[in-house]
Amino acid sequence: MLHVRKKMVPHILPNCSTTIPNKSGDDSGRELTSPRHRRGSGEPGDKYVHQKHNGSHAILDNTIETLRTASGNSLSNGSAPLEEEEIVSDTEPLLQQQHREASRKLEGDFDDGPEFDFRSPPPETEETALTIALQVFVPYLIAGFGTVGAGLVLDVVQHWEVFAKVSEVFILVPALLGLKGNLEMTLASRLSTQANLGNMDKASEQWKMIGGNLALTQAQAIIVGFLAAIAAMVMGWIPEGKFSLSHALLLSASSALTASLASLVLGIVMIGVVMLSRKCGINPDNVATPIAASLGDLTTLTFLASISMVLFKAIGQQVWLSPLVVSLCLVVTPVWLVVAYRNKYTHEVVYTGWTPIICAMVISSVGGLVLDFAVSNFHGIAVFQPVINGVGGNLVAVQASRLSTALHKVSVPGRLPEGSPRGCANPFSVFFGKVRGLRGMSPKTVRVLILMVIPGHLIFIYTIAFMSAGHTSITWRFALVYLSAAIIQVAILLYIAIWMVHYMWKNGDDPDNFAIPYLTALGDLLGTGLLAVAFLILYSVGDKDADVGD
Repeated sequence: MLHVRKKMVPHILPNCSTTIPNKSGDDSGRELTSPRHRRGSGEPGDKYVHQKHNGSHAILDNTIETLRTASGNSLSNGSAPLEEEEIVSDTEPLLQQQHREASRKLEGDFDDGPEFDFRSPPPETEETALTIALQVFVPYLIAGFGTVGAGLVLDVVQHWEVFAKVSEVFILVPALLGLKGNLEMTLASRLSTQANLGNMDKASEQWKMIGGNLALTQAQAIIVGFLAAIAAMVMGWIPEGKFSLSHALLLSASSALTASLASLVLGIVMIGVVMLSRKCGINPDNVATPIAASLGDLTTLTFLASISMVLFKAIGQQVWLSPLVVSLCLVVTPVWLVVAYRNKYTHEVVYTGWTPIICAMVISSVGGLVLDFAVSNFHGIAVFQPVINGVGGNLVAVQASRLSTALHKVSVPGRLPEGSPRGCANPFSVFFGKVRGLRGMSPKTVRVLILMVIPGHLIFIYTIAFMSAGHTSITWRFALVYLSAAIIQVAILLYIAIWMVHYMWKNGDDPDNFAIPYLTALGDLLGTGLLAVAFLILYSVGDKDADVGD
């Protein structure tokens, strides 16, 4: 009878289980199970997931049968039976070679599409608070100055004729500015996760991923642009009960074209940022989403103001211009959808990626109603609205992106790692607790992001004051109330992000596609609402003019 020693087990059991006869010669054997198979069976503590093992299983059975036959032939020919040490030494090279061939075959089984490798990732150096701060703060400042620029633009264009006569354009502002969270930040988060997993290191796969994502964001931008225009028309019609076809066409054309152009420009920038960050050894999660926001608000608002003004002037002269823009957008949208549908990296998102961006658009549109009301009472609020909304969205997007990457590295959607919160986390542990569970949800990261609010906003509001922009004087009273509103906004968003990302992961949804749109839309609503409350408080305690501070 053939005896197989225990020392052979590591070589012949890569990811399967079988029974080896024992030395007594009976049929009862000991079952040898690999770590991957135990993980697939649900045993806790393993670092591997059970994968296909038919190939290795068959090779193992055939090898054992061959050895049995060889041993039997030796006995029938009068030869001495093979010694245990001879069997081990003679068969180990053969078994190792067959194991390598089986491993290559298993790897080939997964070449048809993007797959995850659930083996434990190589050990990584824990990011310190200083590392996080240095990597996040510079992009955060750049993004903040982008929102300051957007605020300066809004402060100027609020007096333009199109904004004065078509007040629904104000309702479009938060919804379209929110597209950076709905589309560009989501794109940046998806690409950052794939880059950190090493899936963008292969050039051919990299360009497939880029092409599919650009086509997807174009289709989503145009459709969401049309929906935002419809929401603005409905919300503008409700108070007065008046409807203008020329204004409806202007809103539709302006919104769809603005969304498409801004998405194209920002998408290309995001791809470049992620690829450059990867080559420079910088974590894209810390850089990509703030950079998306830095150009997002300014680019989108500039496009919206310029396009809407051109179309407004054409109402009485080139009446065909707005309908032509609407028609062109409707024609190209199915083309982008087909391209995204046929791409393996975006195929699933074509089906599942609509609910969050549409819901986020509705939430942002409600914030637009609040902005329309606030601007009509406090003209000074316009210059700060993109700043407070943009900063809050930037910081919570960094948190969501880091959490999503951390989950992708250790688990799959639908299975929460050990130590992750199963419900609403204790607020004290979120902000002041010890470092537990995933590194991405470390309270240290939350504290670093909150501490960035105060110096960042002080720099931004005094930059506005230095440029003599806006309608509001920056006093100590204003700075205190404004910073209080900003800190409350960011703290609420960071807490919601931890709950939302884990809730989506537990339900089998990828947070890269779902979390950031909701979070940035909530940031817009919270920021605009808290800013309006801040101006009301300032007005009630002594600033009696409409601009607050002048």
